[in-house]
Amino acid sequence: MARRRGMSVRLKLTLSYAGFLMVAGALLLAVVWVFLLRYVPDGNFSGPGPVIPNRGDLERAFVPRAAWALVALLAFGLVGGWILAGRMLAPLRRITDATRRASAGSLSHRIELEGPDDEFRELADSFDTMLDRLQAHVDEQRRFAANASHELRTPLAITQTLLDVARSDPDRDADELIERLRLVNARAIDLTEALLVLSRAEQRAFVREPVDLSLVAEDAVETLLPVAEARHVSISTSGEVVAVLGSPALLRQLVANLVHNAIVHNLPDGGAVDVATARDGAYAQLTVENTGPLLSPMLVGTLTEPFQRGSERTRGDQHAGVGLGLAIVKSIAEAHEGTIALAGRPEGGLRVTVRLPATPT
Repeated sequence: MARRRGMSVRLKLTLSYAGFLMVAGALLLAVVWVFLLRYVPDGNFSGPGPVIPNRGDLERAFVPRAAWALVALLAFGLVGGWILAGRMLAPLRRITDATRRASAGSLSHRIELEGPDDEFRELADSFDTMLDRLQAHVDEQRRFAANASHELRTPLAITQTLLDVARSDPDRDADELIERLRLVNARAIDLTEALLVLSRAEQRAFVREPVDLSLVAEDAVETLLPVAEARHVSISTSGEVVAVLGSPALLRQLVANLVHNAIVHNLPDGGAVDVATARDGAYAQLTVENTGPLLSPMLVGTLTEPFQRGSERTRGDQHAGVGLGLAIVKSIAEAHEGTIALAGRPEGGLRVTVRLPATPT
């Protein structure tokens, strides 16, 4: 929206300084008039001896000089105010320049304002922190978009290859082709739905309401029990009733992803998963542990990144997921002002701890 060009802040400050000096000077002259000249008698004095000036004589001598003093004070206020305002607003010009660069797409510039810790320094530091977060967010989004494009291209390329082979070999078993296409299509659908959930969590576009985290955990375990039984993995749940404020759908997705991840990345046969909830002060704590192979600290540190998988052996598994499970968990936890911590178990496997702000009992 176009706006009318107004006076600059520097000019406004200059006029304010000059006006303040004029008012102060006028008040000073008024004090002189009220407390000094009022005691000078009026009228003409005649008689022997020196001539005594009356009030009129002092007014004629005082008023012109007072007027010139006010003019000099006005000029001094304008010049001095212009210089002082320029020096005071210099940091603001640097902040404005950095803002224009950021609006033009350059997020690498930083103000790095030096000097004492005043309001301008606080504003500049806050702006630099915001640019750091924006830069990190943009880099993460670019990396995520590149990974998502690669992952989505894979099932499409497989589908194209299967169709090309079927066209070149008319005698190929159609049932086998349909089943393989179904699996590839299901993987593409799972990946698309996971991307939508991740986007929704990052945007925090949900309504918050009280949710019993222990009931959500029990529901997730019951839902995924067939997958665990097919892999001969036992699941146990324990803990206390603890409520959090958030989205029921997203919290169910968080727990389901953790339990599913614990089932899939487990021992080939005879593994175990333990799900527990507890209250830790002002926080609700959800812990999911699973047996499995030993994990290096370097690998554990990357598991919450998009499209990172705990082991290569699960890539060909129809239940292996799309590599977004823990990334979605992290995003949902952060959207609920919570945290997620991963640690490899000394005897093998993974322990994931999610802490969310708990509602009052």
